[in-house]
Amino acid sequence: MSTNTLNLKKNGHNLNGFSTTDIGDDHLYTGLETPMKKDAFKLSDNEKKQRIAILFEEIMDVMGLDLTDDSLKGTPKRVAKMYIDEIFSGLNPANKPKVALFDNKYQYNQMLVEKNITFYSNCEHHFVPIIGKAHVAYISSGKVIGLSKLNRIVQYYAKRPQVQERLTNQIAEELKSVLKTEDIAVIIDAKHLCVSSRGIKDDTSATVTTYYGGQFNKAEKITELHNYINN
Repeated sequence: MSTNTLNLKKNGHNLNGFSTTDIGDDHLYTGLETPMKKDAFKLSDNEKKQRIAILFEEIMDVMGLDLTDDSLKGTPKRVAKMYIDEIFSGLNPANKPKVALFDNKYQYNQMLVEKNITFYSNCEHHFVPIIGKAHVAYISSGKVIGLSKLNRIVQYYAKRPQVQERLTNQIAEELKSVLKTEDIAVIIDAKHLCVSSRGIKDDTSATVTTYYGGQFNKAEKITELHNYINN
């Protein structure tokens, strides 16, 4: 748990004089790490699915849904399976993609760009989808990574309750660690259903976040990267 999150709890959920209710739909970004309990993996995946199914059945019952209906009676288990095995599978470190590096035998020393990586995440404030595209780039420090692994790293960090700013930085930090280089760029362009389907209900806006490291802090490299992305 981050220091900022602890401070929120100590101060009665206050941040700079505003309560979490006052903050409302604003993104509350408390740190790079996804907020997790220390005993987050005390239960097995099967035990988690069993408990989630029971709890979600209770939610449906409180809402007044008829759980004896053929269309609904399997929903709690389906939701539990979806949460653990699919859309929130990135919470479990066991699902982190294993990455192999290869020598840069081609001596390719320009930027490599993998663009338009489609991802589906979920806003951690309302648990509704974030749908977007990620563009990632790096300049080899002597090693290269398989192209599919760039996609898998994006998907791993997207498959958890997220804030887009955190997602951007988590992908960048992982690539820096794996590739042993600061020359990393990550751009995310996403639509938040917590903005378009509820709250302000703005269906046309999108959110763009960026990370530029090393050589990508140079204006000419940023321009070059955007030219590749926009072509």
